[in-house]
Amino acid sequence: MSSTTLKSRGGWRGLDILQLVLGLLAMAAMTFVMWASLYLAPAASNLAGDEQLAQRIFYIHMGCNIGALAGFLVSIVGSIAYLITRNLSWDRVTQAAIEVGVICGMGTILTGMFWAKPTWNTYWTWDPRLTTSTITVLVYLAYLLFRNGIDDRRTRARFSSIYAILAFLSVPLTFYSARLFRSIHPVVYGSENAEAQGDFAVGATMSQVITYSIVAFCVLFSALVILRWRQLGTEDTVAELREGVE
Repeated sequence: MSSTTLKSRGGWRGLDILQLVLGLLAMAAMTFVMWASLYLAPAASNLAGDEQLAQRIFYIHMGCNIGALAGFLVSIVGSIAYLITRNLSWDRVTQAAIEVGVICGMGTILTGMFWAKPTWNTYWTWDPRLTTSTITVLVYLAYLLFRNGIDDRRTRARFSSIYAILAFLSVPLTFYSARLFRSIHPVVYGSENAEAQGDFAVGATMSQVITYSIVAFCVLFSALVILRWRQLGTEDTVAELREGVE
């Protein structure tokens, strides 16, 4: 058995441990955030009834937002790194990050819809923030479909990297949409000065739960990306073996 094989196996063992630790941390962190969202965070003082109860989904909504943003930011890094190095591992990082980012983006939209029902009396309205968020998710879904249409791995990696860089232009549009266009999207205030329907002020305990949610979703994001990245690496290895046999 060669030393290269031994090093490779040793490296995989290290990743196994890291993946296991991150997975357990993610499970524990998400369980805690669910509990904190329902019981630790105080109710929004300026809301009442179903609207006050639905506001608690904000902590999951915010976490999904962070997960989606992390995925799309990592995809930029991975795409640029691949175009510079031509290392397919970076392409796998990009794909894994976008897949997890899309899932989190869908979570953002769904939690937003459940939050919108008691606030606006409808699950969907063509608010700029909702619309641009949906467009961003669709743009990255198109990235995944685009990849499936190219057979050659290096050609696919090159064009997918270019697409991912261009797709990121939709992210700042989503972020600034509420400022660029008239929006009824709820605003979170740092003090008791909420004005529009659905707006609420964040107290100290609520801020803590928001922080817990952000950390928990970052751990979950890392665990899922590493898991998917390794799976894609295995798929590429199998593809190389098949090409060698053929």
